[in-house]
Amino acid sequence: MMFEKKLVMLVCILSIAMLLTACSEKKGTSSSKNDEVSEVEERTEVNLQMKIGDESVQVDWEDNESVETLKGLCKDEPLVIQMSMYGGYEQVGNIGTSIPENDVEITAKAGDIVLYSGNSIVVFYGSNSWAYTRLGRITNLTDAELTQLLSNGDVTITISMEE
Repeated sequence: MMFEKKLVMLVCILSIAMLLTACSEKKGTSSSKNDEVSEVEERTEVNLQMKIGDESVQVDWEDNESVETLKGLCKDEPLVIQMSMYGGYEQVGNIGTSIPENDVEITAKAGDIVLYSGNSIVVFYGSNSWAYTRLGRITNLTDAELTQLLSNGDVTITISMEE
C-alpha cells in the first residue's frame, strides 16, 4: 500500500512538472514569434535601394551588421560611391568609412554585392574567389545585362533608403 501511494504521488508530481514546462515553452515561443514578426516588420519598413548610374536595380540585401550599418550611413542622405573597373569582372568603390565586416572565402558571381576590406563595395559582373562580406545580390538583371552596365568604364552607384 505504501508503494502505491508513493507511485501515485510521483506520477502527480511528474504530471504537474510536465504541465508547467509545457506552459512556459508556449509562452516563450509566442514571445519569440512576436519578436521575429517585429524584426521582419522593421526590415521591410526600412529597405535600401540601389542605382547604378541612372538605372535602379533590385537587390536582395543580406541580413547582417554590415547592411545595417549601410542603412545608418544612408539615413539622412544617399550614399554616392564612385566605382572603378577592376580585373575585368568587378567595379570597386570606397565607402568613405569602415563598416563591420565578417569576411568568409566565397566565389562571387555576377550580381553579387560584397564588402571588401571593411571600406569598399564591390559589384560583380564576372566571378572571383576571395574573402568578402556578403551585402546583397542584384536580382533583376541577367549576367549579360550586368556586363553591359558595368564593363564599359567607371560608374557611380547610389545607395539610399527606399521612399
